[in-house]
Amino acid sequence: MAEYARYLEAARDVAREAGDILERDYHRRGAVSFKGEIDLVTETDTASQALIHDRMAALFPGHDFLAEEGLRNITGAEFRWIIDPLDGTTNFAHRFPWFCVSIGLEHRGVLVAGVVFNPMNGELFSAEAGGGAFLNGDPIRVSSVGDIGRSLVATGFPYDIRESRTNMDAHDRFLLAAQAVRRCGSAAIDLCYVACGRFEGFWELKLNPWDTAAGAVVLAEAGGRLTDFHGRPADIYVPELCASNGLIHQAMLGLLREK
Repeated sequence: MAEYARYLEAARDVAREAGDILERDYHRRGAVSFKGEIDLVTETDTASQALIHDRMAALFPGHDFLAEEGLRNITGAEFRWIIDPLDGTTNFAHRFPWFCVSIGLEHRGVLVAGVVFNPMNGELFSAEAGGGAFLNGDPIRVSSVGDIGRSLVATGFPYDIRESRTNMDAHDRFLLAAQAVRRCGSAAIDLCYVACGRFEGFWELKLNPWDTAAGAVVLAEAGGRLTDFHGRPADIYVPELCASNGLIHQAMLGLLREK
């Protein structure tokens, strides 16, 4: 839908610019701080977020912003940008090249555009509501695998895993049911990999809106399905997500609800 095309184009341009910051800093040892026992924030997170906010606020004055590193500019505006300036900070800090810039857009509470950019491999995923999903300009679709036993699925673990042990039981069940399970450390990329058919499914708990906003648009536009663990429509403000190609979704939900 052309209605959101200019917003999507701006998000693509700004994501690439922020990605340049990530790539520039990748090989140098910047300052790393701890928000929690294993939850990191780097100088690159804050520099990327500042750039994205400054660019988008200049282009679209009056829009709201919600971003990981403490940015909460919520006034009730029709449009809200939901930003993760560096999704996969732990990977970045350890020089594991699986991280991205994630920029999503809500219009009146509905997700309408998303961009996810991994500068280390040059992959830019983008989608606009009703307009399909794309990887570097080429259309993408979810996979046609319908058997959980032949599926490659992905997950993640929350930062309080040492205390809560959240997702460990479900992870073990998926290990036995799926062809394989991956845990790579960026929910935004994981969702986009389901969207382009590299993964059949993804699930995680204790997520934040900036983890999933952009990737959710990409996956939905690629023909995927996103729900909570009870099969209700996904909500990025509810911290659990089951995402799939649609064909293995019921099998995933069964594993997630199994005790």
